[in-house]
Order: sequence, then structure tokens, then C-alpha cells
Amino acid sequence: MTVMPSAGNPWGARFMAMFHMSGDSARFRTLKQLRAAGARREGVMWYLDGERYVPLYEAKLVHQFDHRWAEYEDDGKTTRDLSDADKQDPNRCVQPRYWVAAAEVESRLQARGWERGWLLGWRDITNATNERTVIAGVVPRVGVGNKFPLIFPEAETNLIACLVANLSVLCFDYIARQKIGGTTLNFFIAKQLPVLPPDAYTPTDLDFIVPRVLELTYTAWDLKPWAEDLGYSGNPFPWNPDSRAQLRAELDAYYAKLYGLTEEELRYILDPADVEGPDYPSETFRALKQKEIRAFGEYRTRRLVLEAWGQLFG
Repeated sequence: MTVMPSAGNPWGARFMAMFHMSGDSARFRTLKQLRAAGARREGVMWYLDGERYVPLYEAKLVHQFDHRWAEYEDDGKTTRDLSDADKQDPNRCVQPRYWVAAAEVESRLQARGWERGWLLGWRDITNATNERTVIAGVVPRVGVGNKFPLIFPEAETNLIACLVANLSVLCFDYIARQKIGGTTLNFFIAKQLPVLPPDAYTPTDLDFIVPRVLELTYTAWDLKPWAEDLGYSGNPFPWNPDSRAQLRAELDAYYAKLYGLTEEELRYILDPADVEGPDYPSETFRALKQKEIRAFGEYRTRRLVLEAWGQLFG
């Protein structure tokens, strides 16, 4: 992802598709294969013939601020979303479809000079009509399929936390929707998106953004290296859907201001009909709005974001 407003690559970002799900498939092991071979399991890891196998994350397992969005059933064919109750257990990890030798993962990451104990990437498959278009997130240092391309920024972790937030806020998603013409958010599109550069953030911005990103992302022990890189040594934060919605709304409002939007422009992004009237023919986040009306009887995100704007900037 590049920049706003200058050209170049101020994040020093490099990209990688770690494992191709077809071309590298001979390297993958299923749950059935590992069990049949007599492998020993420890948590989400398997050990076989002196080799350690780590999960292979696929894009569908990850969502915004959530590395435990979904998992595979034991049959390795069907997936299910993890429930809020599942995520309240900080020891709970997702079960992948495949595992891959840790040595293969390390070889590929070390070739890129990436030494940190976590990874950052985004879902390659998307759509401008989905609930959200850009779905990026932090995951443990594991194997990753090619439909979740990785970003390696050259920046301190607290700034990378700001990048994580930037990729997940509504105003950025609105821009991305104007660029997506099909169902793939590939490298050449990603490189055109207007990500704020590192020098856009003041110490005051970091004090606001980083603790919120930490709380939203660090909900399980397997992301402990990420939390430690952010200077946090405590327990994972409880999974609380209501408080998470509030934290996200505060980030949405804050980034709208960082992008220089007015309150009216933010209202338009959330729902053009709120500005132009109920007969206005355009919508931005229809799927999100309809989902929340079904779940909460209101477009909750709009209310929370505008309330946050009023509290922060009113």
C-alpha cells in the first residue's frame, strides 16, 4: 500500500504471497494425514519425525481486528465462524485446513528479512458490495496462503498498529470501494490506495490509536509477540462485542479527521441518504447497514461513529 499525499513508499513496504494453495500443496498436511502418521500434537502445533508443523492460515479465517474469525471442522472441508463465547477463551486458536513445516515458513520469512513474531496481511478476495471491502489483520507467525498477501513495513510496531487501523476504518474502505472493479484486491490495486504515511501521525495520535488497536487485536495468547512489540506484557484483552464496537467507532471518527473530512462528509460516507435524503440513489455500506438493522434494530455503526465524532471534535 502506498501513500497519501506524496508518491513513493514511505512505509518501506514489501509484499509476499507465502504459500500458493495449488503449487505448494504437496508441502501441506491435513489433520487426517498427521494423525495417521502418528504425529504428536501440542496446542495448534504438530510434531512428526523431528519436524514441527504450524497452521496454514487462509484468508477466510481472518477478519478486521480478528485473527480468529473462522476455522475448519475436523473434516477439513467445512468452515464455521467462531462464536463470541469461543473468542472469550484467550487460549482458543483457530483450526486450519492444513499444516506446513515450520522450517518452510521460517525460510521464506527470513529470505524477506522479517524477524517479528507476527504477520500483517489482507484478504485478496473481496467485493465493493460486501459488508467491508478491505479486510486486513495481524496473525501469528505461521504459514499463510496466497489469498492473504503479506505486508512487511519498515516501521516501528506502534506505527504499524496505526497502519492496521488505517486499513480497517470506514473512510479508507469507502475509497477502496471506488477502486475495486471485480473480486480481487491484488497488489497493483493495493499499491494505489491512499494510506496515510508514518509521518502523518503525531505523538498525540499514537496515544489515541495504539491502545485501541492493541485492545482490539490482542484477544488471545497466540498474538503475545505482537502485544510485546507494542510494549504490553499483560493478559489478552477480553472479547467484548459492545466495547469492541465502541473502540472501532472511535477509530473510524478519528481517522475521518486525520483524512481531513468534515462531519457532513463522514455522514455521507456512512450513508448518503442521511445527507442527500431518502430518495438518493447511492449507498455505500448497504450490507453493513442491513445486517445491523436486522441484529440491533438500527444502523448501529452510524450512530456510534457520529457520537464518537461529537465527543472527540464537537
